[in-house]
Amino acid sequence: MIRDGLKGLLTVLIALLAASTSPAASAAGFPSLFDTVEYRGGSMGVLPEWQRVLGDIERETPLYRQCDHADGPCEPQALLAWQAMLKSQEGGEPMVQLRAVNRFVNRWQARSDLETHERDDHWASPLTFLRHSGDCEDFAIMKYVSLRQLGFTSETLRVVVVQDVLRDMSHAVLAVHVEGQVLILDNLFQAVLPQAMVSQYLPYYSVNETARFAHLPPSGVLMATSPWDIAPSMVALP
Repeated sequence: MIRDGLKGLLTVLIALLAASTSPAASAAGFPSLFDTVEYRGGSMGVLPEWQRVLGDIERETPLYRQCDHADGPCEPQALLAWQAMLKSQEGGEPMVQLRAVNRFVNRWQARSDLETHERDDHWASPLTFLRHSGDCEDFAIMKYVSLRQLGFTSETLRVVVVQDVLRDMSHAVLAVHVEGQVLILDNLFQAVLPQAMVSQYLPYYSVNETARFAHLPPSGVLMATSPWDIAPSMVALP
């Protein structure tokens, strides 16, 4: 779970909507996530954890492949296994790559941010994840970076913060637009599933390297913890 409670998610969602201007056309043909209406935002400033982890990833990227021809040990050791898995998937079919990445990353046991970082919310870069594991958004970030290394474009990928209406808690997954459909990579299950098969998820917001999106439920659907139920006057609709 990303956070205990709804306050942080509400703050982010309200900021995202307030800074959005109109419903977004599908970015690079990205279909609607879980049939929601999405609003595209501009600055990443309302998502400081995502901003920070993007900077960490940029600094780490030269290190990811440095173990290929290293004479000495690499740190962390799991970096070798990660890069070997990615190398084995180069040039493969997209669906095969997705399944391999999902299986590999899901081998780590989930750990809360309080356990690993002694704070409520910390988005981890791949090297941090390989050392300590992480929680749901850290799994999604690890899969995001893995697929970027395999050649997937940022426009085909979204880290998605959702409400799991069955467990009544916030969660994060990776959504991938490939071969005309949106597929979900989740640390809770090994299968790579079309979004229609994980209908228990309703997204709050999604993000990639270039854009962020706020999401409103489809008409007639009301989330148990919907911001429209709790504080409708706080949301600045475009």
